[in-house]
Amino acid sequence: MAAPTYLLGAVQMTSTADRSRNLETAVRLVNEAADLGARLIGLPENFAYMGPEEGRRAGAETLEGPTVRALSEVARRRGVYVLAGSIAEKVDDPGKTANTSVLIADDGRVAAAYRKIHLFDVSIPDGARYAESEVVVPGDKVVIAPTPLGRVGLTVCYDLRFPELYRKLAGLGAEVITIPAAFTLFTGKDHWEVLLRARAIENLAYVMAPAQVGRHSASRQTFGNAMIVDPWGVVLARCPDGEGVCVAPFRRERLEQVRQELPALKHRKL
Repeated sequence: MAAPTYLLGAVQMTSTADRSRNLETAVRLVNEAADLGARLIGLPENFAYMGPEEGRRAGAETLEGPTVRALSEVARRRGVYVLAGSIAEKVDDPGKTANTSVLIADDGRVAAAYRKIHLFDVSIPDGARYAESEVVVPGDKVVIAPTPLGRVGLTVCYDLRFPELYRKLAGLGAEVITIPAAFTLFTGKDHWEVLLRARAIENLAYVMAPAQVGRHSASRQTFGNAMIVDPWGVVLARCPDGEGVCVAPFRRERLEQVRQELPALKHRKL
């Protein structure tokens, strides 16, 4: 039987091109969340590397690589589930990687891996241009992981703007949806919280959204505001500015209450 209640933990980081520092920070913050009692702990998108694209490709790893191994050891040692928000996964195309989110079980094994489907190809009015599809191979599979904590649906960052993905996860029984992100400052200040709350409300699920925050390089700044949202759309916890963690309870009784009182998922026609 799935756990009736436990703590979710969302990590907020300012990752850079310094891989060793990033991993050290990730491990430290996962341990900090575990110390607070969290049992499902999420890291943000690109937590292991935020730097020039050539460095990302050069440092791409398989799911058996050193980054996932380090987090698997932490998960096993602390007895927690860890979401490696996303890593640059090595693929057959030498010029590209996958943007892959990895859920690691409390015994250290890889429980699920999701390759980001929607790639961020946008020129925003602040002058920044993003062309993720030039360097990333998109995924094509919706991924949900049955765990002792419940059914966890995996997504990444820009996926947040595509509600049909979340409907598919809801149809597969998602109870917690993870959205590790590196949202731009320009879009995040107006859209991040609105979209997170909408995805929680529409799908009557908890949302855990770890985030990148602050200045990563001269040309890259992210919004932060890592948060945890309940199925009614209430923000239960939010990270303040800077690196850190926030925790909030998953309560199965609350999930079932909201789904009973507002059975919208049963009323779908399309």
